[in-house]
Amino acid sequence: MILEITQLCLKKNPKRIARTARSSCRRSGGAFGGHKSEKDMFSEGASTRKYCSLPSHERDTRNSNFSYLSSIPKVNHSSFWSRGIRTTPSYQFPSAERIVEESYLESNDPKYPGLEATKPGEKPRVVVLGTGWAACRFLKGLDTKIYDVVCISPRNHMVFTPLLASTCVGTLEFRSVAEPVSRIQSALATNPNSYFYLASCFGIDTNKHEVYCETVSNSGLPNEPYRFKVAYDKLVIAAGSEPLTFGIKGVTENAFFLREVNHAQEIRKKLLLNLMLSDNPGISEEERKRLLHCVVIGGGPTGVEFSGELSDFIMKDVRERYTHVKDYIKVTLIEANEILSSFDVGLRQYATNHLTKCGVSLMRGVVKEVHAKKIVLNNGTDVPYGLLVWSTGVGPSQFVKSLDLPKSPGGRIGVDGWLRVPAVEDVFALGDCAGFLEETGKPVLPALAQVAEREGKFLVELFNRIGKDAGKAMSAKNIYLGEPFVYKHLGSMASVGGYKALVDLRQSKDAKGISHAGFVSWFIWRSAYLTRVVSWRNRFYVAVNWATTLVFGRDNSRIG
Repeated sequence: MILEITQLCLKKNPKRIARTARSSCRRSGGAFGGHKSEKDMFSEGASTRKYCSLPSHERDTRNSNFSYLSSIPKVNHSSFWSRGIRTTPSYQFPSAERIVEESYLESNDPKYPGLEATKPGEKPRVVVLGTGWAACRFLKGLDTKIYDVVCISPRNHMVFTPLLASTCVGTLEFRSVAEPVSRIQSALATNPNSYFYLASCFGIDTNKHEVYCETVSNSGLPNEPYRFKVAYDKLVIAAGSEPLTFGIKGVTENAFFLREVNHAQEIRKKLLLNLMLSDNPGISEEERKRLLHCVVIGGGPTGVEFSGELSDFIMKDVRERYTHVKDYIKVTLIEANEILSSFDVGLRQYATNHLTKCGVSLMRGVVKEVHAKKIVLNNGTDVPYGLLVWSTGVGPSQFVKSLDLPKSPGGRIGVDGWLRVPAVEDVFALGDCAGFLEETGKPVLPALAQVAEREGKFLVELFNRIGKDAGKAMSAKNIYLGEPFVYKHLGSMASVGGYKALVDLRQSKDAKGISHAGFVSWFIWRSAYLTRVVSWRNRFYVAVNWATTLVFGRDNSRIG
Protein backbone atom coordinates (compact mmCIF):
# COMPACT_ATOMS: atom_id res chain seq x y z
CA MET A 1 0.00 0.00 0.00
CA ILE A 2 2.78 2.42 0.93
CA LEU A 3 4.48 1.59 -2.35
CA GLU A 4 1.44 2.70 -4.34
CA ILE A 5 1.25 6.02 -2.48
CA THR A 6 4.96 6.68 -2.71
CA GLN A 7 4.97 6.02 -6.44
CA LEU A 8 2.09 8.44 -6.91
CA CYS A 9 3.80 11.17 -4.89
CA LEU A 10 7.21 10.62 -6.50
CA LYS A 11 5.75 11.63 -9.83
CA LYS A 12 4.92 15.05 -8.33
CA ASN A 13 8.02 15.85 -6.34
CA PRO A 14 10.61 13.06 -6.04
CA LYS A 15 13.26 15.20 -4.31
CA ARG A 16 10.90 16.40 -1.60
CA ILE A 17 9.56 12.89 -0.95
CA ALA A 18 13.02 11.37 -0.72
CA ARG A 19 14.12 14.10 1.68
CA THR A 20 11.04 13.63 3.84
CA ALA A 21 11.43 9.84 3.92
CA ARG A 22 15.10 10.11 4.91
CA SER A 23 14.23 12.61 7.63
CA SER A 24 11.52 10.32 9.01
CA CYS A 25 13.88 7.35 9.11
CA ARG A 26 16.56 9.34 10.90
CA ARG A 27 14.14 10.53 13.57
CA SER A 28 12.45 7.22 14.24
CA GLY A 29 14.97 4.60 13.27
CA GLY A 30 12.39 2.99 10.99
CA ALA A 31 10.10 3.62 8.09
CA PHE A 32 6.89 4.26 10.00
CA GLY A 33 7.78 5.72 13.41
CA GLY A 34 7.85 9.14 15.04
CA HIS A 35 4.78 10.85 13.52
CA LYS A 36 4.89 14.65 13.80
CA SER A 37 2.17 17.20 13.18
CA GLU A 38 1.83 18.99 9.88
CA LYS A 39 2.58 22.34 11.51
CA ASP A 40 5.81 21.06 13.03
CA MET A 41 6.97 19.76 9.64
CA PHE A 42 6.50 23.03 7.87
CA SER A 43 8.00 25.08 10.68
CA GLU A 44 11.14 22.94 10.68
CA GLY A 45 14.07 24.54 8.94
CA ALA A 46 12.21 27.75 8.19
CA SER A 47 13.85 31.03 9.07
CA THR A 48 12.27 32.88 12.00
CA ARG A 49 11.39 36.48 11.24
CA LYS A 50 11.46 39.15 13.86
CA TYR A 51 8.18 40.77 12.92
CA CYS A 52 5.71 39.13 10.60
CA SER A 53 2.33 40.67 11.29
CA LEU A 54 -0.51 38.45 10.22
CA PRO A 55 -4.08 38.27 11.49
CA SER A 56 -4.92 36.15 14.49
CA HIS A 57 -6.30 33.26 12.48
CA GLU A 58 -2.90 32.93 10.80
CA ARG A 59 -0.77 33.41 13.91
CA ASP A 60 0.05 29.69 14.11
CA THR A 61 2.20 30.06 11.01
CA ARG A 62 3.51 33.53 11.69
CA ASN A 63 7.06 32.53 12.56
CA SER A 64 7.43 30.42 9.44
CA ASN A 65 8.32 31.43 5.92
CA PHE A 66 5.06 29.72 4.88
CA SER A 67 2.90 32.60 6.10
CA TYR A 68 0.16 31.67 3.69
CA LEU A 69 -0.37 28.08 4.82
CA SER A 70 -3.29 28.81 7.09
CA SER A 71 -5.49 29.48 4.08
CA ILE A 72 -4.83 26.01 2.64
CA PRO A 73 -7.59 23.48 3.30
CA LYS A 74 -6.53 20.34 5.10
CA VAL A 75 -6.48 17.22 3.00
CA ASN A 76 -9.60 15.09 3.13
CA HIS A 77 -8.09 11.68 2.66
CA SER A 78 -11.44 9.96 2.25
CA SER A 79 -11.90 11.90 -0.98
CA PHE A 80 -9.08 9.90 -2.54
CA TRP A 81 -11.40 6.90 -2.71
CA SER A 82 -13.63 8.71 -5.19
CA ARG A 83 -10.59 9.28 -7.38
CA GLY A 84 -9.85 5.57 -7.57
CA ILE A 85 -6.82 5.81 -5.26
CA ARG A 86 -6.72 3.52 -2.27
CA THR A 87 -5.03 5.15 0.74
CA THR A 88 -3.59 3.76 3.93
CA PRO A 89 -5.30 4.88 7.18
CA SER A 90 -3.18 7.30 9.21
CA TYR A 91 -3.43 5.30 12.38
CA GLN A 92 -1.55 2.47 10.64
CA PHE A 93 1.08 4.39 8.71
CA PRO A 94 1.35 8.02 9.96
CA SER A 95 4.52 8.75 7.97
CA ALA A 96 2.75 7.76 4.77
CA GLU A 97 -0.05 10.19 5.59
CA ARG A 98 2.49 12.96 6.15
CA ILE A 99 4.11 12.29 2.75
CA VAL A 100 0.74 12.53 0.99
CA GLU A 101 -0.19 15.72 2.87
CA GLU A 102 3.15 17.40 2.18
CA SER A 103 3.02 16.56 -1.50
CA TYR A 104 -0.58 17.75 -1.74
CA LEU A 105 0.19 21.06 -0.05
CA GLU A 106 3.20 21.74 -2.26
CA SER A 107 1.25 21.01 -5.43
CA ASN A 108 -1.55 23.36 -4.24
CA ASP A 109 0.68 26.13 -2.89
CA PRO A 110 -1.55 29.27 -2.97
CA LYS A 111 1.17 31.85 -3.51
CA TYR A 112 -0.47 35.22 -3.80
CA PRO A 113 -0.28 37.16 -7.07
CA GLY A 114 0.82 40.76 -6.87
CA LEU A 115 3.64 43.26 -7.28
CA GLU A 116 7.11 41.84 -6.75
CA ALA A 117 10.04 43.76 -5.28
CA THR A 118 11.48 46.59 -7.34
CA LYS A 119 14.59 45.89 -9.37
CA PRO A 120 17.85 47.89 -9.49
CA GLY A 121 17.38 50.95 -11.65
CA GLU A 122 13.63 51.17 -10.94
CA LYS A 123 12.12 53.85 -8.74
CA PRO A 124 11.58 52.80 -5.12
CA ARG A 125 7.99 51.86 -4.30
CA VAL A 126 6.11 53.46 -1.41
CA VAL A 127 3.04 51.57 -0.21
CA VAL A 128 0.46 53.61 1.72
CA LEU A 129 -2.25 51.89 3.76
CA GLY A 130 -5.29 54.15 4.14
CA THR A 131 -6.98 57.21 2.65
CA GLY A 132 -7.57 59.33 5.74
CA TRP A 133 -6.17 62.73 6.61
CA ALA A 134 -2.63 61.54 7.26
CA ALA A 135 -2.42 59.27 4.22
CA CYS A 136 -3.88 61.81 1.81
CA ARG A 137 -1.66 64.64 3.02
CA PHE A 138 1.30 62.32 2.50
CA LEU A 139 0.09 61.26 -0.96
CA LYS A 140 -0.57 64.83 -2.02
CA GLY A 141 3.00 65.95 -1.36
CA LEU A 142 4.91 62.83 -2.48
CA ASP A 143 7.39 63.46 -5.31
CA THR A 144 6.43 60.88 -7.93
CA LYS A 145 9.56 61.68 -9.93
CA ILE A 146 11.45 59.91 -7.14
CA TYR A 147 8.93 57.26 -6.08
CA ASP A 148 6.30 54.95 -7.44
CA VAL A 149 3.33 54.88 -5.08
CA VAL A 150 0.72 52.23 -4.30
CA CYS A 151 -2.26 53.16 -2.14
CA ILE A 152 -4.37 50.39 -0.57
CA SER A 153 -7.67 51.18 1.13
CA PRO A 154 -11.26 49.86 1.33
CA ARG A 155 -12.47 53.29 0.18
CA ASN A 156 -11.28 55.31 -2.81
CA HIS A 157 -11.80 58.76 -1.32
CA MET A 158 -10.90 60.97 1.60
CA VAL A 159 -13.69 62.19 3.89
CA PHE A 160 -13.62 65.81 5.06
CA THR A 161 -14.84 64.83 8.53
CA PRO A 162 -15.37 68.33 10.06
CA LEU A 163 -18.33 68.86 7.70
CA LEU A 164 -19.68 65.31 7.77
CA ALA A 165 -22.39 66.09 10.34
CA SER A 166 -23.86 68.68 7.96
CA THR A 167 -24.56 66.01 5.34
CA CYS A 168 -26.81 64.03 7.72
CA VAL A 169 -29.56 66.66 7.59
CA GLY A 170 -29.08 67.93 4.03
CA THR A 171 -27.10 71.10 4.73
CA LEU A 172 -24.42 69.70 2.42
CA GLU A 173 -24.52 67.00 -0.24
CA PHE A 174 -22.46 63.88 0.36
CA ARG A 175 -20.14 64.43 -2.61
CA SER A 176 -19.13 67.80 -1.13
CA VAL A 177 -17.17 66.07 1.65
CA ALA A 178 -15.69 63.20 -0.39
CA GLU A 179 -12.48 63.77 -2.37
CA PRO A 180 -11.38 60.98 -4.77
CA VAL A 181 -7.86 59.85 -3.94
CA SER A 182 -6.90 59.94 -7.62
CA ARG A 183 -7.51 63.70 -7.58
CA ILE A 184 -5.31 64.10 -4.52
CA GLN A 185 -2.43 62.17 -6.14
CA SER A 186 -2.89 62.00 -9.92
CA ALA A 187 0.01 59.53 -10.31
CA LEU A 188 -2.28 56.79 -8.98
CA ALA A 189 -4.33 57.13 -12.16
CA THR A 190 -1.68 58.12 -14.70
CA ASN A 191 1.73 56.65 -13.83
CA PRO A 192 2.34 53.14 -15.21
CA ASN A 193 3.85 51.77 -11.98
CA SER A 194 1.61 53.53 -9.46
CA TYR A 195 -1.72 52.04 -8.43
CA PHE A 196 -4.72 52.35 -6.16
CA TYR A 197 -6.13 49.03 -4.89
CA LEU A 198 -9.61 48.86 -3.37
CA ALA A 199 -8.74 46.33 -0.69
CA SER A 200 -7.95 45.85 2.99
CA CYS A 201 -4.56 44.85 4.31
CA PHE A 202 -4.72 41.78 6.55
CA GLY A 203 -1.02 41.10 7.16
CA ILE A 204 2.49 42.52 6.91
CA ASP A 205 5.74 40.61 6.52
CA THR A 206 8.41 43.11 7.51
CA ASN A 207 11.15 40.56 6.84
CA LYS A 208 10.15 40.10 3.19
CA HIS A 209 8.96 43.71 2.81
CA GLU A 210 5.49 42.59 1.69
CA VAL A 211 1.90 43.43 2.59
CA TYR A 212 -0.95 40.96 2.09
CA CYS A 213 -4.32 42.28 1.00
CA GLU A 214 -7.88 41.15 0.48
CA THR A 215 -10.34 42.80 -1.90
CA VAL A 216 -13.69 44.09 -0.72
CA SER A 217 -16.33 41.38 -0.37
CA ASN A 218 -18.82 40.50 -3.13
CA SER A 219 -16.38 41.70 -5.77
CA GLY A 220 -17.20 38.89 -8.18
CA LEU A 221 -13.54 37.93 -8.54
CA PRO A 222 -12.38 34.31 -8.59
CA ASN A 223 -11.32 32.67 -5.30
CA GLU A 224 -13.47 34.92 -3.13
CA PRO A 225 -12.08 36.50 -0.98
CA TYR A 226 -9.47 37.48 -3.56
CA ARG A 227 -6.05 37.97 -1.99
CA PHE A 228 -2.81 39.41 -3.30
CA LYS A 229 0.52 40.79 -2.10
CA VAL A 230 2.47 43.97 -2.74
CA ALA A 231 6.20 44.32 -2.11
CA TYR A 232 7.42 47.66 -0.79
CA ASP A 233 10.59 49.63 -0.35
CA LYS A 234 8.94 51.94 2.17
CA LEU A 235 5.67 51.25 3.99
CA VAL A 236 3.45 53.97 5.45
CA ILE A 237 0.70 52.68 7.74
CA ALA A 238 -2.10 55.23 8.05
CA ALA A 239 -4.98 52.82 8.58
CA GLY A 240 -6.98 55.05 10.92
CA SER A 241 -9.00 53.92 13.92
CA GLU A 242 -12.38 52.52 14.94
CA PRO A 243 -15.17 53.93 17.12
CA LEU A 244 -14.86 53.05 20.79
CA THR A 245 -17.80 51.07 22.14
CA PHE A 246 -16.19 50.11 25.50
CA GLY A 247 -17.57 46.61 25.07
CA ILE A 248 -21.12 47.79 25.79
CA LYS A 249 -23.65 45.24 24.67
CA GLY A 250 -25.81 46.20 21.69
CA VAL A 251 -23.87 49.27 20.48
CA THR A 252 -22.57 47.79 17.23
CA GLU A 253 -25.93 46.23 16.37
CA ASN A 254 -28.19 49.20 17.10
CA ALA A 255 -26.24 52.47 17.00
CA PHE A 256 -25.02 54.55 14.06
CA PHE A 257 -21.48 55.86 13.97
CA LEU A 258 -20.43 59.05 12.18
CA ARG A 259 -17.04 58.58 10.54
CA GLU A 260 -17.74 57.70 6.92
CA VAL A 261 -19.97 59.04 4.16
CA ASN A 262 -22.03 55.84 4.21
CA HIS A 263 -22.59 56.38 7.95
CA ALA A 264 -24.04 59.82 7.22
CA GLN A 265 -26.20 58.38 4.45
CA GLU A 266 -27.66 55.74 6.78
CA ILE A 267 -28.34 58.34 9.50
CA ARG A 268 -30.10 60.58 7.00
CA LYS A 269 -32.26 57.73 5.66
CA LYS A 270 -33.21 56.61 9.18
CA LEU A 271 -34.05 60.15 10.31
CA LEU A 272 -36.31 60.84 7.32
CA LEU A 273 -37.89 57.38 7.54
CA ASN A 274 -38.84 57.94 11.17
CA LEU A 275 -40.32 61.35 10.33
CA MET A 276 -42.55 59.83 7.65
CA LEU A 277 -43.50 56.70 9.60
CA SER A 278 -44.53 58.74 12.63
CA ASP A 279 -47.17 60.51 10.51
CA ASN A 280 -48.98 57.29 9.61
CA PRO A 281 -52.50 56.75 10.99
CA GLY A 282 -52.84 54.42 13.97
CA ILE A 283 -49.42 55.21 15.47
CA SER A 284 -49.75 55.66 19.22
CA GLU A 285 -48.50 58.83 20.84
CA GLU A 286 -45.92 56.88 22.83
CA GLU A 287 -44.57 55.19 19.69
CA ARG A 288 -44.52 58.50 17.83
CA LYS A 289 -42.43 60.06 20.60
CA ARG A 290 -40.02 57.14 20.49
CA LEU A 291 -39.62 57.27 16.69
CA LEU A 292 -38.88 60.99 16.82
CA HIS A 293 -36.47 60.85 19.73
CA CYS A 294 -32.91 61.33 18.44
CA VAL A 295 -30.28 60.35 21.02
CA VAL A 296 -26.60 61.29 20.67
CA ILE A 297 -24.06 59.54 22.92
CA GLY A 298 -20.85 61.52 23.48
CA GLY A 299 -20.32 65.20 24.13
CA GLY A 300 -17.19 65.74 22.07
CA PRO A 301 -17.01 68.04 19.03
CA THR A 302 -18.66 65.47 16.72
CA GLY A 303 -21.57 64.82 19.08
CA VAL A 304 -22.12 68.51 19.78
CA GLU A 305 -21.94 69.52 16.10
CA PHE A 306 -24.36 66.77 15.09
CA SER A 307 -26.77 67.84 17.85
CA GLY A 308 -26.53 71.43 16.64
CA GLU A 309 -27.22 70.42 13.04
CA LEU A 310 -30.23 68.36 14.17
CA SER A 311 -31.64 71.27 16.16
CA ASP A 312 -31.28 73.55 13.12
CA PHE A 313 -33.02 70.97 10.94
CA ILE A 314 -35.90 70.67 13.42
CA MET A 315 -36.39 74.38 13.98
CA LYS A 316 -36.09 75.47 10.35
CA ASP A 317 -37.28 72.54 8.24
CA VAL A 318 -39.27 70.00 10.27
CA ARG A 319 -41.57 72.68 11.66
CA GLU A 320 -42.43 73.79 8.12
CA ARG A 321 -42.65 70.43 6.31
CA TYR A 322 -43.75 68.00 9.02
CA THR A 323 -46.30 70.10 10.89
CA HIS A 324 -48.26 67.07 12.15
CA VAL A 325 -45.33 65.76 14.18
CA LYS A 326 -43.27 68.87 14.81
CA ASP A 327 -44.09 68.91 18.53
CA TYR A 328 -42.92 65.32 19.07
CA ILE A 329 -39.38 65.44 17.68
CA LYS A 330 -36.68 65.77 20.30
CA VAL A 331 -32.87 65.62 20.58
CA THR A 332 -31.04 64.33 23.68
CA LEU A 333 -27.29 64.51 24.16
CA ILE A 334 -25.92 62.09 26.78
CA GLU A 335 -22.41 62.60 28.17
CA ALA A 336 -20.72 60.95 31.16
CA ASN A 337 -18.90 64.15 32.18
CA GLU A 338 -18.92 67.63 30.65
CA ILE A 339 -19.46 68.34 26.99
CA LEU A 340 -16.48 69.66 24.99
CA SER A 341 -14.10 68.90 27.86
CA SER A 342 -11.03 70.06 25.89
CA PHE A 343 -12.47 73.57 25.37
CA ASP A 344 -12.26 76.62 27.61
CA VAL A 345 -14.65 76.61 30.60
CA GLY A 346 -16.45 79.70 29.33
CA LEU A 347 -16.95 78.14 25.89
CA ARG A 348 -18.32 74.96 27.46
CA GLN A 349 -20.87 76.95 29.42
CA TYR A 350 -21.84 78.91 26.31
CA ALA A 351 -22.37 75.69 24.37
CA THR A 352 -24.49 74.20 27.17
CA ASN A 353 -26.73 77.25 27.35
CA HIS A 354 -27.07 77.57 23.58
CA LEU A 355 -27.92 73.91 22.97
CA THR A 356 -30.52 73.99 25.75
CA LYS A 357 -32.04 77.12 24.25
CA CYS A 358 -32.23 75.37 20.86
CA GLY A 359 -34.17 72.44 22.32
CA VAL A 360 -31.38 69.92 22.90
CA SER A 361 -31.78 68.09 26.21
CA LEU A 362 -28.45 67.50 27.97
CA MET A 363 -28.32 64.41 30.15
CA ARG A 364 -25.42 63.19 32.26
CA GLY A 365 -25.06 59.42 32.45
CA VAL A 366 -23.20 56.28 31.43
CA VAL A 367 -24.72 53.80 29.03
CA LYS A 368 -24.98 50.28 30.42
CA GLU A 369 -26.75 48.49 27.58
CA VAL A 370 -28.27 49.25 24.19
CA HIS A 371 -31.46 47.57 22.96
CA ALA A 372 -33.26 47.89 19.63
CA LYS A 373 -35.64 50.58 20.88
CA LYS A 374 -34.11 51.85 24.11
CA ILE A 375 -30.85 52.37 25.97
CA VAL A 376 -30.33 51.56 29.63
CA LEU A 377 -28.16 53.85 31.76
CA ASN A 378 -26.08 52.79 34.76
CA ASN A 379 -28.61 54.32 37.15
CA GLY A 380 -31.36 52.13 35.70
CA THR A 381 -32.99 54.84 33.57
CA ASP A 382 -34.52 53.65 30.28
CA VAL A 383 -34.24 56.07 27.35
CA PRO A 384 -36.41 55.12 24.32
CA TYR A 385 -35.07 56.24 20.95
CA GLY A 386 -35.81 56.12 17.25
CA LEU A 387 -32.32 57.18 16.12
CA LEU A 388 -29.14 56.53 18.11
CA VAL A 389 -25.82 58.09 17.09
CA TRP A 390 -22.70 56.91 18.93
CA SER A 391 -19.80 59.37 19.14
CA THR A 392 -17.59 58.51 22.11
CA GLY A 393 -14.14 58.73 20.56
CA VAL A 394 -11.94 56.29 18.69
CA GLY A 395 -9.42 53.56 19.42
CA PRO A 396 -7.11 51.12 17.60
CA SER A 397 -8.69 49.05 14.84
CA GLN A 398 -8.67 45.26 14.80
CA PHE A 399 -6.05 45.41 12.05
CA VAL A 400 -3.72 47.52 14.18
CA LYS A 401 -4.26 45.23 17.18
CA SER A 402 -3.37 42.19 15.05
CA LEU A 403 0.00 43.59 13.96
CA ASP A 404 3.01 42.17 15.75
CA LEU A 405 4.66 45.58 16.06
CA PRO A 406 5.66 47.72 19.06
CA LYS A 407 2.66 49.43 20.66
CA SER A 408 2.35 52.82 22.33
CA PRO A 409 0.17 53.48 25.39
CA GLY A 410 -3.43 52.94 24.30
CA GLY A 411 -2.62 50.20 21.82
CA ARG A 412 -1.60 52.25 18.78
CA ILE A 413 1.45 51.39 16.66
CA GLY A 414 4.49 52.73 18.48
CA VAL A 415 6.71 55.22 16.62
CA ASP A 416 9.79 57.28 17.37
CA GLY A 417 10.27 60.99 16.79
CA TRP A 418 10.53 60.52 13.01
CA LEU A 419 7.36 58.40 12.85
CA ARG A 420 9.41 55.24 12.24
CA VAL A 421 8.35 51.92 13.75
CA PRO A 422 11.40 50.75 15.79
CA ALA A 423 12.86 47.26 15.41
CA VAL A 424 11.75 46.96 11.78
CA GLU A 425 13.19 48.55 8.67
CA ASP A 426 11.38 50.91 6.30
CA VAL A 427 8.04 50.97 8.16
CA PHE A 428 6.41 54.24 9.22
CA ALA A 429 3.07 54.91 10.92
CA LEU A 430 1.06 58.09 11.35
CA GLY A 431 -2.40 59.41 12.05
CA ASP A 432 -4.93 57.86 14.43
CA CYS A 433 -3.26 54.43 14.25
CA ALA A 434 0.12 55.66 15.56
CA GLY A 435 1.40 57.01 18.86
CA PHE A 436 4.76 57.90 20.35
CA LEU A 437 6.45 55.18 22.38
CA GLU A 438 6.99 55.89 26.07
CA GLU A 439 10.77 55.97 25.67
CA THR A 440 10.51 59.00 23.35
CA GLY A 441 9.24 61.08 26.26
CA LYS A 442 6.42 62.47 24.11
CA PRO A 443 2.72 62.13 24.88
CA VAL A 444 0.39 60.19 22.60
CA LEU A 445 -1.28 62.86 20.47
CA PRO A 446 -5.08 63.12 20.24
CA ALA A 447 -6.89 61.58 17.28
CA LEU A 448 -7.54 64.86 15.48
CA ALA A 449 -7.55 65.77 11.81
CA GLN A 450 -4.95 68.49 12.31
CA VAL A 451 -2.58 66.06 14.05
CA ALA A 452 -2.86 63.56 11.20
CA GLU A 453 -2.42 66.25 8.56
CA ARG A 454 0.67 67.69 10.23
CA GLU A 455 2.22 64.23 10.57
CA GLY A 456 1.54 63.55 6.88
CA LYS A 457 3.20 66.82 5.92
CA PHE A 458 6.26 66.09 8.08
CA LEU A 459 6.71 62.55 6.75
CA VAL A 460 6.32 63.40 3.07
CA GLU A 461 8.94 66.15 3.39
CA LEU A 462 11.26 63.61 5.00
CA PHE A 463 10.63 61.09 2.18
CA ASN A 464 11.24 63.66 -0.55
CA ARG A 465 14.46 64.71 1.14
CA ILE A 466 15.98 61.22 1.47
CA GLY A 467 14.40 59.62 -1.60
CA LYS A 468 17.34 59.79 -4.01
CA ASP A 469 19.84 58.37 -1.53
CA ALA A 470 17.75 56.16 0.75
CA GLY A 471 14.53 55.43 -1.08
CA LYS A 472 15.24 51.76 -1.65
CA ALA A 473 14.59 49.07 0.95
CA MET A 474 17.22 48.69 3.70
CA SER A 475 19.10 51.80 2.58
CA ALA A 476 18.19 54.36 5.26
CA LYS A 477 20.10 52.97 8.24
CA ASN A 478 22.79 55.64 8.42
CA ILE A 479 20.93 58.51 6.77
CA TYR A 480 20.45 61.74 8.70
CA LEU A 481 16.69 62.37 8.87
CA GLY A 482 16.75 65.90 10.23
CA GLU A 483 14.85 67.22 13.22
CA PRO A 484 12.13 65.01 14.77
CA PHE A 485 8.43 65.77 14.51
CA VAL A 486 7.08 68.44 16.86
CA TYR A 487 3.35 69.09 17.12
CA LYS A 488 1.96 72.50 17.96
CA HIS A 489 -1.77 72.71 18.50
CA LEU A 490 -3.40 75.41 16.38
CA GLY A 491 -6.67 75.51 18.31
CA SER A 492 -10.13 73.95 18.18
CA MET A 493 -13.44 74.92 16.64
CA ALA A 494 -16.97 73.54 16.92
CA SER A 495 -20.34 74.59 15.56
CA VAL A 496 -23.30 74.49 17.96
CA GLY A 497 -26.08 75.37 15.49
CA GLY A 498 -28.13 78.53 15.06
CA TYR A 499 -25.28 80.36 13.27
CA LYS A 500 -23.17 80.08 16.42
CA ALA A 501 -19.79 78.41 16.94
CA LEU A 502 -16.89 78.18 19.35
CA VAL A 503 -13.27 79.09 18.56
CA ASP A 504 -10.58 78.14 21.08
CA LEU A 505 -7.07 79.18 20.03
CA ARG A 506 -5.22 77.98 23.12
CA GLN A 507 -2.31 75.63 22.42
CA SER A 508 -3.28 73.32 25.26
CA LYS A 509 -6.09 72.78 27.73
CA ASP A 510 -4.30 74.60 30.56
CA ALA A 511 -2.69 77.35 28.46
CA LYS A 512 -3.93 80.88 28.03
CA GLY A 513 -5.13 82.16 24.69
CA ILE A 514 -7.93 83.63 22.65
CA SER A 515 -11.36 82.02 22.93
CA HIS A 516 -14.56 83.32 21.42
CA ALA A 517 -18.15 82.21 20.82
CA GLY A 518 -21.04 83.53 18.77
CA PHE A 519 -21.82 84.57 15.21
CA VAL A 520 -18.31 85.86 14.46
CA SER A 521 -16.89 82.53 15.57
CA TRP A 522 -19.40 80.77 13.30
CA PHE A 523 -18.20 82.87 10.36
CA ILE A 524 -14.56 82.04 11.22
CA TRP A 525 -15.51 78.35 11.52
CA ARG A 526 -17.10 78.27 8.08
CA SER A 527 -14.33 80.31 6.43
CA ALA A 528 -11.57 78.16 7.92
CA TYR A 529 -13.12 74.87 6.84
CA LEU A 530 -14.01 76.18 3.41
CA THR A 531 -10.34 76.96 2.81
CA ARG A 532 -9.27 73.58 4.20
CA VAL A 533 -11.45 71.56 1.80
CA VAL A 534 -8.97 69.71 -0.38
CA SER A 535 -9.93 70.74 -3.93
CA TRP A 536 -11.39 73.80 -5.60
CA ARG A 537 -14.13 71.59 -6.99
CA ASN A 538 -15.34 70.63 -3.51
CA ARG A 539 -14.94 74.18 -2.22
CA PHE A 540 -17.31 75.25 -4.95
CA TYR A 541 -19.73 72.45 -4.02
CA VAL A 542 -19.67 73.41 -0.34
CA ALA A 543 -20.21 77.13 -1.01
CA VAL A 544 -23.10 76.42 -3.39
CA ASN A 545 -24.69 73.95 -0.93
CA TRP A 546 -24.52 76.49 1.88
CA ALA A 547 -26.09 79.17 -0.30
CA THR A 548 -28.81 76.81 -1.54
CA THR A 549 -29.70 75.77 2.01
CA LEU A 550 -29.84 79.38 3.17
CA VAL A 551 -32.24 80.37 0.37
CA PHE A 552 -34.34 77.23 -0.19
CA GLY A 553 -33.89 75.20 2.97
CA ARG A 554 -32.60 71.65 3.35
CA ASP A 555 -33.55 68.87 0.98
CA ASN A 556 -35.73 66.26 2.72
CA SER A 557 -35.89 63.68 -0.10
CA ARG A 558 -35.31 60.12 1.10
CA ILE A 559 -33.50 58.21 -1.64
CA GLY A 560 -32.69 54.52 -1.30
